[in-house]
Amino acid sequence: MIAGAATLDMPTSGRAAPARTVLELRGIHKSFGAQPILKGIDLVVREGELVFIIGPSGSGKSTLLRCCNRLEEPTAGAILVEGADIMRRGTDLNQLRRRIGMVFQSFNLYPHMTAKQNVTLALRKVAKKSRTEADVIALRMLDHVGLSDRAGYYPAALSGGQQQRVAIARTLALDPKIVLFDEPTSALDPELVGGVLNVMRRLRGEGMTMVVVSHEMGFAREAADRVVFMDQGVIVEQGPPEEIFTRPRHQRLREFISRLSGH
Repeated sequence: MIAGAATLDMPTSGRAAPARTVLELRGIHKSFGAQPILKGIDLVVREGELVFIIGPSGSGKSTLLRCCNRLEEPTAGAILVEGADIMRRGTDLNQLRRRIGMVFQSFNLYPHMTAKQNVTLALRKVAKKSRTEADVIALRMLDHVGLSDRAGYYPAALSGGQQQRVAIARTLALDPKIVLFDEPTSALDPELVGGVLNVMRRLRGEGMTMVVVSHEMGFAREAADRVVFMDQGVIVEQGPPEEIFTRPRHQRLREFISRLSGH
């Protein structure tokens, strides 16, 4: 399910070479009518990295994620996945979204299907797996998110946190190269957030490449490899969590952190 770390040649200095690039955004612009939302975003995400995107509401974070797998079409720019430009004409969007999984704020489960059926649907329709093979994969993925005992339950019988974990299992079942999380805990009651974050911690430990938009700043400080601060459609600053949260360089980021802490 999770791609292993790439085999990397060691340069003569003895230091490991950088991990390969999974996702690269070059000059991404997005406007809705005359309103610019993204204003030239450049971002590189490397294999095994957890990149956490923060910023005030309306800064373009979710729009940026949705551009990454073309749920929103960028107005200009290039998006490369493992070096291939997914903006080119003729890109198979179903196959693309197998490689770039996405977990949404709303769980988007089919209410008339069990947890297992929700996970197997894309396996059968998109990945063309047999029913037997899809069932095996679905049960493995549900076990991976701690829900093997809920495979036969319908969404209405699951808590919000359990429904979100089913949605994560559905995404992982297609064996993506990278998973985008768009506010995955914002629709959950506070006591249910921990179960979803624990799944994300496990994925990070297994080397899954992830880009996360969330207000869970404690999780960002603890788990992220890099934090990206966006404001008004641009990346203002990025760096390791310790640097971003304790030594912010840009005034806009300092003000954002100050508001978070209530000072």
